Amino acid sequence: MTSEYRHIPVLLPECIEHLKLEPGSTFVDATLGGAGHSFEAAKQLGGAGTLIGIDQDEVALAAAREKLSSLSEADRPELVLLRGNFGDMDDLLVQAEVPGVDAFLFDLGVSSVQIDTISRGFSFKEDGPLDMRMDPGKQTLTAEEIVNTYNEADLARTIRTYSDERWASRIAEFIVKRRQLEPITTSGQLVDIIKDAIPASARRSGGHPAKRTFQALRIEVNSELTVLERGLEAAVRWLEPGGRLVVISYHSLEDRIVKDVIRRNVDRCTCPPDLPVCVCGRKPILREITRKPILPTEEEILRNPRSRSAKLRVAEKL
Repeated sequence: MTSEYRHIPVLLPECIEHLKLEPGSTFVDATLGGAGHSFEAAKQLGGAGTLIGIDQDEVALAAAREKLSSLSEADRPELVLLRGNFGDMDDLLVQAEVPGVDAFLFDLGVSSVQIDTISRGFSFKEDGPLDMRMDPGKQTLTAEEIVNTYNEADLARTIRTYSDERWASRIAEFIVKRRQLEPITTSGQLVDIIKDAIPASARRSGGHPAKRTFQALRIEVNSELTVLERGLEAAVRWLEPGGRLVVISYHSLEDRIVKDVIRRNVDRCTCPPDLPVCVCGRKPILREITRKPILPTEEEILRNPRSRSAKLRVAEKL
């Protein structure tokens, strides 16, 4: 089963460089996956370090444990692998019984394995059930429920808000009309509806016509943006002074939240702009390391096309 979990880590050298891990450090990989990033991070931590890996997917955790266990004893830190959502970071780190953390890595979005597993319903390229849950064992809301029960206005709002889809209202209208004839239960059905809704002239550019709608449904199913903000704020609290927060985002909504969390912890002063001296006493918590995001090289994009939209941002705890 774990042999299915193959994932090419994005911006790997850049992540390792900016995490600034040292032997004996405590490192949290908040999106463990198949441990592509953590495998290299573990070598920096060594036998005296602690690696805490968090993932909602049991298959990912099993694959990560197998991969990390293959490290030599000298390179293998103490492993604490936890099943859960990084939005519950406080509870997870209390469970891990660590006093603080020296570095966090968040590699956001859906893993290649989840996309490629047809039964998970994330892909608009293969026909499968409309699921899209990151953690099917704990979550009840599915993409199928959304497209069959949300009213037209709520569908349009969801699609527009979470994807900037120009044709959100028209797609919602076509979904509601189709479901009056039959339930929409597969990704293939939904793709056909979206193609019918978007005019042919608009389908000729901008990639697959269903890409934005599928992104919006996935975000809604998993409450991704709310969870992300909660997880990042918790990471800031748990970081030790000098510790690093490293985040890879894949679309503008994620990146905006990452920027906002970092910048409001960099500039916490609430004094009026015309006040010559700060009197509110709200000191900065973070230092922004990357004012502009780090992007993948052309070579990496050629090697791993799914890295194309990646943006890496880094901050340091003061």
